[in-house]
Amino acid sequence: MRIMMILISRWLALGVVLLGGFSHQVEAAPPAESYSEARQAMVARQLQRRDITDPRVLIAMGRVPRHRFVPEALASQAYGDHPLPIGEGQTISQPYIVALMTQWAEVAPGDRVLEVGTGSGYQAAVLAELTGQVFTIELLPELARQAAARLKELGYGRVQVRSGDGYQGWPEAAPFDAIVVTAAAPRVPPALTTQLKEGGRLVIPLGTPYGAQTLVRFRKVKGHLAEEASLPVRFVPLVRPETLKGSGQ
Repeated sequence: MRIMMILISRWLALGVVLLGGFSHQVEAAPPAESYSEARQAMVARQLQRRDITDPRVLIAMGRVPRHRFVPEALASQAYGDHPLPIGEGQTISQPYIVALMTQWAEVAPGDRVLEVGTGSGYQAAVLAELTGQVFTIELLPELARQAAARLKELGYGRVQVRSGDGYQGWPEAAPFDAIVVTAAAPRVPPALTTQLKEGGRLVIPLGTPYGAQTLVRFRKVKGHLAEEASLPVRFVPLVRPETLKGSGQ
């Protein structure tokens, strides 16, 4: 009996449990410090070595626990230099793109910011590190619900989450100092231009789902959008409610 107890103790120490007569290897989650180290390495290697120079953006990217915004099975890949699926056919952008869009938005403390395309809530959390007034819209109700709960759990409860049509923006909360759109549209939705303050920044990927897309930073000047920067990208499409109805979702 003593020998058997010793063997079981050793099996458990190795992360092996008995299940229905078969041994099953349990993969333990990496310790919190491993995620922290991976996050700081991401900032140093993926962001600072490129063109992310805004110190507030770098600090924000180093603070938000990206691994909490991806499916648990993909947490170990959260700080890699690539996008990841988050369910419902949506993705979380690679860290560099999130940082670049945030830097282009030029968010200052106290700014009122709209995000279109909440996804898992990661971009909203990064924006919330820069200002206390973040509004985010997600068309898919279940993603919106999950993102709101996740943001609250992680201390970003001031972020206001809504499920709705991103093309219409959030008129009750307008005007916005910055608008960040995290899905590609064929053109800038007119409502977003209207809801942007004079001098405000709009960052949006423009293009078709299977064609060329360009991430563009606009500034509103005398009521019109002036393009200031651009970069080739690939995003999921910014869909309308009627598109979802047509697909049976």
